[in-house]
Amino acid sequence: MSRSHSPFRSHFSSAASRLTRILPGLFLCCLVALAAIGLEWIERRWTGRAWLEALVLAILLGAIFRTLWTPGARFLSGIHFSAKILLETAIVLIGAMLSFDAIAKSGPTLLVTIVVIVLLSITTGYVIARLLGLPKCLATLIACGNAICGNSAIAAVAPAIGARGEEVAAAISFTAILGIAVVLSLPFIGGWLGMTPQGYGVFAGMTVYAVPQVLAAASPFSPLSVQVGTLVKLVRVLMLGPVVFCFSLIGSRDTEAECKAPGQRKSPLATILHFVPWFILGFVAVAIARNSGAISDTLATDAVTVSSWLTVIAMAALGLEVDIRALAHCGPRASAAATLSLLVLCVLAVLAIVCLGLG
Repeated sequence: MSRSHSPFRSHFSSAASRLTRILPGLFLCCLVALAAIGLEWIERRWTGRAWLEALVLAILLGAIFRTLWTPGARFLSGIHFSAKILLETAIVLIGAMLSFDAIAKSGPTLLVTIVVIVLLSITTGYVIARLLGLPKCLATLIACGNAICGNSAIAAVAPAIGARGEEVAAAISFTAILGIAVVLSLPFIGGWLGMTPQGYGVFAGMTVYAVPQVLAAASPFSPLSVQVGTLVKLVRVLMLGPVVFCFSLIGSRDTEAECKAPGQRKSPLATILHFVPWFILGFVAVAIARNSGAISDTLATDAVTVSSWLTVIAMAALGLEVDIRALAHCGPRASAAATLSLLVLCVLAVLAIVCLGLG
């Protein structure tokens, strides 16, 4: 009898051992995340808005904590687990906010325009960063952060391209600062250019990083600007899945070429699973389930909430893996790359408004 239960006991013992190794670092990441969420709450209470979101605060607090005290070996497994597995799980859950109806209702012309601008922005942003001497991964993160949705895009693309914690921290830090600057300056720019409420909505939706920031930037203009800006921003966010998928394919080619033995062939399913990370497949599956009605509105809201919490914990973990001194040498170049990339995106957005006749 004891023999028949030995495999089960062995697996249980192994799982318990892994959990024991993970818990100290996971608990540390949760503490940093809670501190970040608390600071965001204080910001909202005192100023009426969160100038720095919990996601940004988490990675900054983690990096500061790491500078003051280097976590010992007992914390490393949990920190790595939080930075990788929890982040990838959060990306899967984000699929619950994907609306196929939003794509259909946006219209083909505007949809194509947004796709073209995002792709051009990623390309030009990457080229600018590389010309400034930034590493490939950091250049990619900055380009995607500016082109799609800031911190969320950086967090989603990072595991697909194998970016290091230092690179993620650098990209998020600089885009976070720019995000605040954009929210504050956009209404003045729109008024100076004499934009219509609809045109300004497109402008805000194409240039602001996060959906809540679109509301903050568009509200001073008009309610119509808020509606248009939110729609454009959501369509822009929908580009995240395809972009991460493409980077996953590109990043897998070299590995496939190096590791595949002569004459070795894989089944189509094995090939797909090799090229496409599990969290992208999960993202698509959740999105399909949401739009087919298998996931209710309440459950979708809960999934997005859980995703937000997991992302904050993952950012805290990334911060704990960062050595701030390693960021110093790329600070000015990364800042310049992020700023120039954002300016290019603004120019492309204005050109799109003119071409669409929105004024």
